[in-house]
Amino acid sequence: MGEVISMQEALDSFAGKRVFVTGHTGFKGTWLTFLLNELGAEVMGFALPPESTPSHFNLLNLHKKITHIEGDIRDLKTLNNAMASFQPEYVIHLAAQALVKESYVNPVATFDTNVMGSVHLLDAVKNTASVRSLVYITSDKCYENVEWIWGYRENDRVGGRDPYSASKGAAEIVFSSYARSFLNAREHLGAATTRAGNVIGGGDWAADRIIPDCIRAIENDDPIILRNPEATRPWQHVLEPISGYLLLAAQLYKEQKSFSGSWNFGPSSMEVRNVEQVATSIVKHLGRGEIKVERNENQHHEANLLQLNCDKAQQYLKWLPRWGVDETLLATSEWYKVFLEGGDIESITRTQLQRYFPELS
Repeated sequence: MGEVISMQEALDSFAGKRVFVTGHTGFKGTWLTFLLNELGAEVMGFALPPESTPSHFNLLNLHKKITHIEGDIRDLKTLNNAMASFQPEYVIHLAAQALVKESYVNPVATFDTNVMGSVHLLDAVKNTASVRSLVYITSDKCYENVEWIWGYRENDRVGGRDPYSASKGAAEIVFSSYARSFLNAREHLGAATTRAGNVIGGGDWAADRIIPDCIRAIENDDPIILRNPEATRPWQHVLEPISGYLLLAAQLYKEQKSFSGSWNFGPSSMEVRNVEQVATSIVKHLGRGEIKVERNENQHHEANLLQLNCDKAQQYLKWLPRWGVDETLLATSEWYKVFLEGGDIESITRTQLQRYFPELS
């Protein structure tokens, strides 16, 4: 590995750079794009319109701050044309069908987006000589999960039982093929794949996720229904993996080959909470809400135990999680409290960025 840069140096390096982001209208993508804009980057986002109303993307008026392209990564011609016209130096690929339950309902669309969409993205990068740094984001669910108690390492087997997990495992195989067949031969291109999961934070309205489900119930004065209250996850704030993506992207830009490969960005194994504990914390911080348990014995299979080993990122990138689960739940609750009270979403988003990244001050 080469010389490691600091988070301060990484964030500073995006000023004036052209960054192409797929999936910028989604939960992670909106936080990432807003941060890049704050850092002074020139951003082009390529994604479908926001899926929810409200949406963090619209609340931040991000379409006025960046070059916003509404497009589908399954449309190779449009994606190629957008990237060719922008000539980015950085590409960060987030676009995906990101829900396990949705993958059971629409498996063909899930594979089409997560596999062929990723093929299209990689082909567009192959055809764009300006790209020096590619961060290709999949999921912690790309690993063939045998539910062992220790964390998965970057060289563990990929795969998946449900269509979503299988599609992410396949996306990793696609990346490996393109890297070895085309991208590694580019002298000034660094390319890496990253795995993270179970992120929470303000601005998420996806279906069948514990935090958005809590907020919708509270907003409508309905009880929060928990189907599987004992299910545990190692929770992390959305800014944790984003900090890893940007640190890695900047490192790839500086030393293309030394940091190429695969990287995990996950929380400490000490940050595990079950669903009922998370919902209880949200209710406590917001000062309202009622929890009811209604078990569903017929739901589709979803892995209960999945942990990442992040030794590689900690040793070679000097990346570490900054917020524990309690601070994560507090920050998440604070964001939604501002939303529920009709407050300034841009202000609370910027405040939380500055709290997480003291380098911005």
